Amino acid sequence: MGMFYCLSTTAGLQAALGTLSPATTLGFVPTMGALHGGHVALIQRARQECDVVVVSIFVNPLQFGPQEDLERYPRTLEADTRLCQELGVDVLFVPDVAELYPRGMETLTLVEPPRELTERLCGRSRPGHFRGVATVVLKLLHLVQPDRAYFGQKDAQQLAIIRRCVADLNLEVEIIACPIVRDADGLALSSRNQYLSEGDRATALALSQSLEIATAAFRQGCFTASDLLAPIHNHLRQFPQLRLDYAELVHPQTLVPLERIETVGLLAIAGWVGQTRLIDNCLLDRRLPILAVDGPAGAGKSTVTRRAAQALGLQYLDTGAMYRAVTWWCLENNLDLRDEPAVVEAIAHCQLRLESSDPHQPTRVWINDREVSQAIRSLEVTQRVSQVAALRGVRRLMVRQQRAIGANGGIAAEGRDIGTHVFPEAGLKIFLTASPAERAQRRWQELQQQGQCDLSYEELLAQITARDTADQQRTYAPFRKAADAIEICTDNLGIDEVVSKIVHLYRSRLPQP
Repeated sequence: MGMFYCLSTTAGLQAALGTLSPATTLGFVPTMGALHGGHVALIQRARQECDVVVVSIFVNPLQFGPQEDLERYPRTLEADTRLCQELGVDVLFVPDVAELYPRGMETLTLVEPPRELTERLCGRSRPGHFRGVATVVLKLLHLVQPDRAYFGQKDAQQLAIIRRCVADLNLEVEIIACPIVRDADGLALSSRNQYLSEGDRATALALSQSLEIATAAFRQGCFTASDLLAPIHNHLRQFPQLRLDYAELVHPQTLVPLERIETVGLLAIAGWVGQTRLIDNCLLDRRLPILAVDGPAGAGKSTVTRRAAQALGLQYLDTGAMYRAVTWWCLENNLDLRDEPAVVEAIAHCQLRLESSDPHQPTRVWINDREVSQAIRSLEVTQRVSQVAALRGVRRLMVRQQRAIGANGGIAAEGRDIGTHVFPEAGLKIFLTASPAERAQRRWQELQQQGQCDLSYEELLAQITARDTADQQRTYAPFRKAADAIEICTDNLGIDEVVSKIVHLYRSRLPQP
């Protein structure tokens, strides 16, 4: 946007956002202020992935109970404003209660999330809290209309509820979960940490310490709730000053209690230290990590990822072949690729099947039981696939299929937004790149070998450069390097060297026996 706006009215907010072009990717970080390192991480992630970043500060009365800390909740607006400017926030939205709830709260339309999500964990001791959270967050999402909204994993129950509300109400926003940020001593960052005396803080550390002990047990092969919760309770008994609210093992999306972790579990804990209530949690995942390889066209992603998958015993997911297949289908059926509804409707009826048994051969692809493995590699498909992939509806369909395939982990996938959009929680993210000149040379040689090269090297270089620009500027899931990706430039590396680097990095992330 080029300017920093600090706005207090919905009219001002909508006027500022109304100046954005349709191609702008908008990220949103809702907060209650008193910003700390956890908020900084959310804002930095949004800044890295989005063109425009909006942060809201609103201490929401709806989510505080009668005996809770609404009046004394820390308010540091001046410092928060300076921090947002330093972090490159474009719009800071700071409404008061009358602006956000102009008819008052007594007759306000409320969002009532499913009871199975709200009456567990924190919901037992904070009745009505998550109704207030869901109401204000959905109201803010409606006002801002972001492409992505960023939330911290520390508020795991809130995260599960917001995701469910967004899905149930068909909101067009992607909810991004960001890891818990901790102080050097392990305490999860929270605005309420300001309430803690030096002695209280020492007691509060028992929460994160107990989770570390349980995580160590998990890594040693303890997967049942009883085996994971017992060390937590044993550790907390040493801290009678800490009043435990709950310690439970649940599924991170449904919050259903687990007797045993089969794939993934959430160890969640809450307790009072003096008058301050603190929460913490950790995710325990038995699934093999996902390997996500992103990078521009021609960087060698497909070959490298297939071979790394074979070396690591992972399932190879060729997302590029999926997009090529549906592009071929549209061209085969003479669809106008500018007509998004028609394209999406046609693709929604497509059944894709992929087979990647030989890492030295291209993926075999069937669409509606018709094999198109060679057809999707044509120059025409190559020239048009970015146009189809840029369509929001198409990407939704493809991402839904890709996430379903990766739900149990143990896959290796490559593309242009695998680590940032499709699998943002992948265990290892690689950004494989090469100079445009190198990529054009590789593609030109490949097409020559196939007898399909009707273009000069210079024309291919221009096409690759144009495709990079189109991928980076597309409205939905633009091509960007993930903040936590490891970059590998392949200009002066052989395939074996690149594969070896990735295999080593992946194995280093596996739990040690």
